[in-house]
Amino acid sequence: MKRFLGFVKKEFYHIFRDYRTLLILFGMPVVQILVFGFAITTEIKDANIAFLDLSKDNVTEEISNKIISSGYFILQQNLESVEQIEKEFKKGTIKEVIIFEPEFARKLEKEHKANIQIIADASDPNLANMLINYTTSIIKNYQKEFKKYSDDLPFIESEVKMIYNPELKSVFMFVPGLMAVILLLISALMTSVSITREKEFGTMEVLLVSPLNPFQIIIGKVIPYILIAFIDAGIILYLARFVFEMPFEGSLILLILQCVLYVITALSLGIFISSLTNNQQIAMMLSLAALMLPTVLLSGYIFPVENMPLLLQLLSNFIPARWFIIIVKSIMLKNSDFSYIWEETLILLGMCAVFILVSVKRFKIRLE
Repeated sequence: MKRFLGFVKKEFYHIFRDYRTLLILFGMPVVQILVFGFAITTEIKDANIAFLDLSKDNVTEEISNKIISSGYFILQQNLESVEQIEKEFKKGTIKEVIIFEPEFARKLEKEHKANIQIIADASDPNLANMLINYTTSIIKNYQKEFKKYSDDLPFIESEVKMIYNPELKSVFMFVPGLMAVILLLISALMTSVSITREKEFGTMEVLLVSPLNPFQIIIGKVIPYILIAFIDAGIILYLARFVFEMPFEGSLILLILQCVLYVITALSLGIFISSLTNNQQIAMMLSLAALMLPTVLLSGYIFPVENMPLLLQLLSNFIPARWFIIIVKSIMLKNSDFSYIWEETLILLGMCAVFILVSVKRFKIRLE
């Protein structure tokens, strides 16, 4: 028994000596419960919308104010023409447009009937459904309060239009997200583990004394994962198009180039993670904690970023998958060209450059 207790005591010492293990054991649960608790929400908060008021009377102003003051929406823009709607949706700055027909107040008072058209971006079908439900509920409440203008209960007809995904197929949301997650895991996770394995087994030093320089060694390690990532991306796109009948409206060449950029960014992130540790297990746990969960929760893949607390919204800006998902949806569903996704492209380029520079510097310092 004394030997057994001594063995257990030794294991405790082994765990508590390694600060990285302690960070994973105690820090990860705290971070996960906080992220899950705040990121997973089915409520609408601060959704960007726009109005196209063709009437501009006191009633449309009251309805607009009631919608904005509900706390669920933020007025992003007042549109002037129907032609602006598609352009703004492609930019991704708004999720919903509310259109009031001409002479709205007069029709409501004289004819007791007026029309409102609600157009939602259904590339995220769950969010579009919630936006429509919240908006129509507010309009119905206003409709009941309209008795102060008229003795008869008016009828405000809400015409709903879902664009980019009129049938609200969930696959339109899952395919871009799954592509981002799979490419990230293959490129970043497997690269970090592959390089760390060489360090752990002591074979990295053997490689470094070979005629190859460190840069060539890293490139040689990641090339197989680049090819695997592109094969997987092709499989996903093929299944999405021909099995799940997901439309492909945009440029295939542009999408391929964006996939190249995202894969290189993910690979550079994997190399960066490998530079932080010499242990495969820690590299894998660090990759899963730093990549898998944030990618699923904070990228907008399942839960809208706009609904999250401000801190998580700021953190989501550092998740490469968030910008890649926007790019894929814009190209595949909205037929957007480069002029609509150049900002997201520059963000991925910036991330890629930072990870590569830091990784190369740390790699040379530690292994040369």
